[in-house]
Amino acid sequence: MSWDVLLVRLPGEVTSVSRMAHDYVPAPLGSRHDVLATVARVLPEADLSDPAWGVLSGPTWSIELSIGADDPVESVMLHLRGAGDDVLTPVFELAGELGCKVFDCSAGDLITPGGVSGGHGSRRFRDQVVGEGR
Repeated sequence: MSWDVLLVRLPGEVTSVSRMAHDYVPAPLGSRHDVLATVARVLPEADLSDPAWGVLSGPTWSIELSIGADDPVESVMLHLRGAGDDVLTPVFELAGELGCKVFDCSAGDLITPGGVSGGHGSRRFRDQVVGEGR
């Protein structure tokens, strides 16, 4: 089970998707080449041997980066697995460099650094059901 977050370009004043115009179409993140170069620069530990599907491993977590093959890149989906609040550090570093906001697919809204999100709640629920350490 992963906690999925989407990096997407939204206007700076948008703090919640509920306050966006329903017909808003986000600008692309950039050319595939430029997005991959940004990922490599910001997250040099990321394995981009498959440029459509990168992987970043942390001490207690991993992030799969679904960049895709489209050019330009419209958004980047991140699939977070494992535990540790530090998993959000590279997420927000990459989002900042790409000029993106972070959309928590579990909660259905944007999250900010230090903010509460659905991913933490879903991990707590999972750990309670299956037991920590399994």
